[in-house]
Amino acid sequence: PNVYVQGSFRLGTTIRPSNDAEEYDVDSVCELQKLAKPSLTQLQLKTLIGMEIEAYCKAQSMKKPLREGRRCWVLEYADGAQFHMDVVPALPNGQSVRVLLESRGFDARWAKTAIAITDNKSATYTAITDDWPRSNPKGYCEWFKSRMATALERRKRMLAESVKARVEDIPDYKVRTPLQAAVMILKRHRDNTFKDRKEDRPISVIITTLAAHSYNGEETIGETLAAILAGMNSHILWRDNRYWIPNPTDPLENFADKWLEYPERASAFAEWL
Repeated sequence: PNVYVQGSFRLGTTIRPSNDAEEYDVDSVCELQKLAKPSLTQLQLKTLIGMEIEAYCKAQSMKKPLREGRRCWVLEYADGAQFHMDVVPALPNGQSVRVLLESRGFDARWAKTAIAITDNKSATYTAITDDWPRSNPKGYCEWFKSRMATALERRKRMLAESVKARVEDIPDYKVRTPLQAAVMILKRHRDNTFKDRKEDRPISVIITTLAAHSYNGEETIGETLAAILAGMNSHILWRDNRYWIPNPTDPLENFADKWLEYPERASAFAEWL
């Protein structure tokens, strides 16, 4: 399998829990690269991964029971660790997504790393079918990096010169761009604003996507925040009588899909912005 971390850890935009009662939510993917959608159901894949994680829990004498989420398995670590890990079962899905996007006239440059994931609320959860839920955390990470490529390279070069190293020897995580810092500030501000009504708060992927779209290579965090706050609204589309914030790696996915069912969340975003 190919196991990797996704989400804000990978983007370098993770913020610390604001108190001891909160936890880091570490999202990871377990991609079984030698299996394909025609060979098993979503339920069978999730069961396979669940059995492996259960065996790991027992071998490590972990006390908290493995918990099933809608799309993942939730691994609860000891209280003192202050984090839990969501493990998403997945299969390779790059070719299928490329064909789908190109057939609709969309940009498929990020499709290579697309994955098929499980969802126990899906109508096809127990069926052998090519119709699986889609995701692409690696592609999203590469898209996000492309939005700050110049700033990232400039900061890596400055660090390399200061420690007398080669730029290629400086890993990305050693530097922080104005875009990354601005996203972290926005997420902390969001958490503080909605501390008493968390169900309405804008989700991180919406903030991150709109911020990255609005970033134009500004040099300081202040300039970056000003550009983001001025530009966010222009990247929220209105399509088919609903708000639409396309996933940059899969424009058929709408990050604001819940705003139709819960219009108060759209209002909450506008209020926060």
